[in-house]
Amino acid sequence: MAAAIQTTTAVIGAGAWGTALAALLAANGQPTRLWGRSAEQMAQMASTASTPRYLPGIILPPSLTISSDLASVLDGAGDLLLVVPSHAFRQTLELIAPQMQAGMRLLWASKGFEPGTGRLLHQIVADHFGDAFPVAVISGPTFALEVAKGMPTAITVAANDPLLAADVAQRLKNDHFRAYTSSDMVGVEVGGAVKNILAIAAGIADGLGFGANARAALITRGLNEVMRLGEALGGQRETLMGLAGLGDLVLTCTDDQSRNRRFGLALGRGGDMVAARASIDQVVEGIEAAKEARRLAHTLNIDMPITEQVYQVLYHNLSPRVAVTQLLTREQKSEGI
Repeated sequence: MAAAIQTTTAVIGAGAWGTALAALLAANGQPTRLWGRSAEQMAQMASTASTPRYLPGIILPPSLTISSDLASVLDGAGDLLLVVPSHAFRQTLELIAPQMQAGMRLLWASKGFEPGTGRLLHQIVADHFGDAFPVAVISGPTFALEVAKGMPTAITVAANDPLLAADVAQRLKNDHFRAYTSSDMVGVEVGGAVKNILAIAAGIADGLGFGANARAALITRGLNEVMRLGEALGGQRETLMGLAGLGDLVLTCTDDQSRNRRFGLALGRGGDMVAARASIDQVVEGIEAAKEARRLAHTLNIDMPITEQVYQVLYHNLSPRVAVTQLLTREQKSEGI
């Protein structure tokens, strides 16, 4: 594969994942700038080369430029990489739109549906920019701290243009980080959004003490829901069985680094939603995703029973124990249905 084009990447969003990706790119020798909204936070990150809240114990590369001045971060950048919560995605596009210039490429590593509309993130980009800029999405089974520590990781880069996907993958890869390419942006985005709902379900089951059998069943039947919705929206089954689908689902359902899983654990152990959210102290994407995926399922006439029960727990105060019981007592059917 040819060497990646040398261009400056502006990473928009200085949470754990945005910072980890910016540090990865900078460590790979790519000119990289990281932007966050809080001037105080960014000044502290720049002065200490660290972000203890998000990536404890990690020293950021000295070549990484850290700033809260959006204009300077975007000036002359070739790639813009958005790593913000899905609920802030449209607002972030509006923020950067005045400084977007011909020749720029727009990438994102955000996951989720847009709250209130259920739109996938590439659809929001199209709302704002049409096809004016090349676009790509980065997704897959990744915990930010493990990436920052240099632990082995594999992800997927999906783009309509195979040359763009290949270039972004090449820019990200090194001896501990591998990037595969895809043309299926829909499948990659659906996998990254729905897995958060299912992680809440897995956390609830584990919080109730239901054990490994129940967890394995939830993951397997949850994958069925991911594939149903993904295919209905135009995604490919192979993508949903890959890193951005099954891989991300297994990761977030089985490890307590997952915010969504920890939130579900708190609910399963008897905590209320307010206390559970407060204990996480970061965005729990699966809460909004449950509402939007359920709405899409109803619109498309798709059966998503696990998503339905998570929605009922979150929005109609259904007991987590009753929700699991209702899943187990559904009408008998073939596994392939």
